[in-house]
Amino acid sequence: MLFQVAIDKGWFKEEKVDVAFEWFDYSASLDAFSAGKLDGVTITNGDALVTGASGAKNVMILLTDYSSGNDMIVARPATKSVEALKGKKVGVEIGLVDHLLLDTALSKHGMKESDLTLVNAKTNELPQVLASSQDIAAVGAWQPNAGEALKRVPGSHPIFTSADAPGLIYDAITVNPASLASRKADWEKVIKVWYRCVAYVNDPKTQADAVKIMSARVGLTPAQYLPLLKGTHLLDAAAAKKAFAKGDGLDSIYGSTANADKFNVRNTVYKQPQDINAYIDASLTGAVK
Repeated sequence: MLFQVAIDKGWFKEEKVDVAFEWFDYSASLDAFSAGKLDGVTITNGDALVTGASGAKNVMILLTDYSSGNDMIVARPATKSVEALKGKKVGVEIGLVDHLLLDTALSKHGMKESDLTLVNAKTNELPQVLASSQDIAAVGAWQPNAGEALKRVPGSHPIFTSADAPGLIYDAITVNPASLASRKADWEKVIKVWYRCVAYVNDPKTQADAVKIMSARVGLTPAQYLPLLKGTHLLDAAAAKKAFAKGDGLDSIYGSTANADKFNVRNTVYKQPQDINAYIDASLTGAVK
């Protein structure tokens, strides 16, 4: 949503770059990108692999943020911890990012998926699943679905969030390799504008205006939108350059994406491990001054 700030402020015009933004629900945006209707899309690093493995080659050129609380395992009041999920049913959209979050939560607490029963449901349906099914102990969802689950079940609470695993879930702008090759200079301008947006949001003097713009775009009040912003760790250019450095940990996009790749293969989201290096191009961010 940060790009809405740039649209309203006319920053793309200042950079003399012609950009048309199309707004979709998340899954629909991936479908549109895969169908060749978009040059680029905002995506999690794990889903970039899924999209590529399905035939829509893409390369991540901009790391916008990592989830820092917006992805949650929301449990019923009686379920006080991850360990308490043992022998219970947990709702999640199998193969997607909050299945990965659940997998990570279990691993960190010495558990495995066989210790519980997964109930597959679309992420936007999970709040209703938790509210209507007493035998579901918890659900894994991202915002605003996680917040809706918390509202629907009084006393429900997060027992694990992406803040407990920083770098597990990166958001990125991934682009069609042909578009990157033919319009690299334009993509460089888009990245420049992005970091201007980040600075505007992070500046206490202008944050309120930024939140007003972004919240209006999604039909929320600024007060409703601000907690969602706080659950996202925005990356400025310096932080993004660090995340683009090669490494095995979650603080590196390479390590995080390799972790997602192993999860995807293990859960038969796709069969063959992906070439992580082919999905990442740090050069455009590296050129930002």
